[in-house]
Amino acid sequence: MQGTNDQRAGLLSGFAAYGMWGVVPLFWPLLKPAGALEILAHRMVWSLGVVAVLLLVLRRWSWIGPLLRQPRKLGLLTVAAAVITVNWGLYIWAVNNGHVVEASLGYFINPLVTIAMGVLLLGERLRPAQWAAVATGVAAVLVLAIGYGKPPWISLILAFSFATYGLIKKKVDMGGLESLTAETAVLFVPALGYLLWLGARGESTFTSDGAGHVALLAATGVVTAVPLILFGAAAIRVPLSTLGLLQYLAPVFQFLLGIVYFHEEMPPERWAGFGLVWAALAVLTWDALRTSHRTRAQAQAARLAATATAAPAGAARTETSSSAT
Repeated sequence: MQGTNDQRAGLLSGFAAYGMWGVVPLFWPLLKPAGALEILAHRMVWSLGVVAVLLLVLRRWSWIGPLLRQPRKLGLLTVAAAVITVNWGLYIWAVNNGHVVEASLGYFINPLVTIAMGVLLLGERLRPAQWAAVATGVAAVLVLAIGYGKPPWISLILAFSFATYGLIKKKVDMGGLESLTAETAVLFVPALGYLLWLGARGESTFTSDGAGHVALLAATGVVTAVPLILFGAAAIRVPLSTLGLLQYLAPVFQFLLGIVYFHEEMPPERWAGFGLVWAALAVLTWDALRTSHRTRAQAQAARLAATATAAPAGAARTETSSSAT
């Protein structure tokens, strides 16, 4: 019963995390007239404040000392902070400038980019279905590039920056809350410096647009930290295959918002490109589920074989003991 409750809680946390990431395009326009860079700087500053309070409440400070004695890990976290800065900043700009659908495409193709980077950078070997999915994703980008008259740069930069961020996080191997604290600590000084510079030039909107605007800018820290905490709760309670399926919720919500709420155009070539991406993701999901099922079946067969082997041995020991008596 406890395991079932944990898994249910994990699923709810996962739905909540990806659901929040999916509807976050509704939040960024509320921060206008602040520009993308000002919003990004506030996000960095307030995020550190939120995670610092959480760490204080949870008393999870013991990791800081060991981290400071590992310059290589600190260097990787600095690179991760720089990469996620590009991702966050471009995403905010894209949403506030009418490119929600193109931004959603970036997170649709992110799994394909991650797989391609695994092959190119880590020497991983792909199964035939994975090769088919990656090839279909490349075809989708070509179709979109022809339709747009240029490559979908917003989508590609978002996908590659987030895939790179994930690769670095895999090497760093830290918890979500801890790594976000370290990354925002790296970003805090330049972000605060930029905000002070804006204020000195009289270009900051923080104090010029009322208390509501101040509250919304401060809320960027909560918007950043809460989904990540929910994601961390889901990651330890549900299988990775389930978490992999949940990740598609965010770009689906973003895509629907782009069309239904923001009324962005979807010409035929864009539908064709998205259709190819969705086909690639369907192949990728089918392959992941099939592989997961096969792995579980093999593990179960191995356990049954081990049990069957152990049973005669146990019976033989019992018989020997009885004979000796």
